[in-house]
Amino acid sequence: MSDYLDLYDYRCRVVSLYQAHNQAALAGEDPRAILQRFRDGRDQLFAHHPQSALDEEQRHAFSGLHYFPYQPALRFEAIIDTHVEPARLDITMNASETMTMTTVGQVRFNVANEPATLSIYWLDIYGGGLFLPFRDTTCPRESYGGGRYLFDTIKGSDFLSVPQEDGQMHIVLDFNYAYNPSCAYNSRWVCPLAPPENRLTVPIQAGEMNYSLATIVGSTSPALS
Repeated sequence: MSDYLDLYDYRCRVVSLYQAHNQAALAGEDPRAILQRFRDGRDQLFAHHPQSALDEEQRHAFSGLHYFPYQPALRFEAIIDTHVEPARLDITMNASETMTMTTVGQVRFNVANEPATLSIYWLDIYGGGLFLPFRDTTCPRESYGGGRYLFDTIKGSDFLSVPQEDGQMHIVLDFNYAYNPSCAYNSRWVCPLAPPENRLTVPIQAGEMNYSLATIVGSTSPALS
């Protein structure tokens, strides 16, 4: 039974990381310092928490996750367009497991003058949650081949809402906080990955890099540049 309590504790700690980030961002603190604190917190969870995505052997050798350098140009304020067809998708996770999710909105932004669109989904499982997976052209050489997540609110990762008076929901898409799904670290995990509509044709050189790359180069989380 302690595993369930450990999992609850892990998710509470993830929520706290995002809450601290959002509070600091709204207070106008230096974004590089906020990001470094956030990354340090994730490293602590990966290294020491019993619900870490890493197994015991990996935790013993762990020296830090590997990230692209900080990219302020890959932080966007976007409006969630909810005028979309609420399409239901069955996402295959392995040979025997699927997950159903529903498109609930889209966000649009530009990367190096190239337009990009990502769909936001509602995970159709108990309690539900908002989910934004994506894959880009850094996969699989620099980032995990299955893609990354920007948020998965069931698991505690979240986004920053920007108060506005136009009646629309504005959020911050900060790809410096893009992170790998658990299946990027070892094969005991299964994860929903980005569907074809969320596969970008531009590189997102921000956020977490491929864990296997970190293992090969023996890298720790680099100082932000």
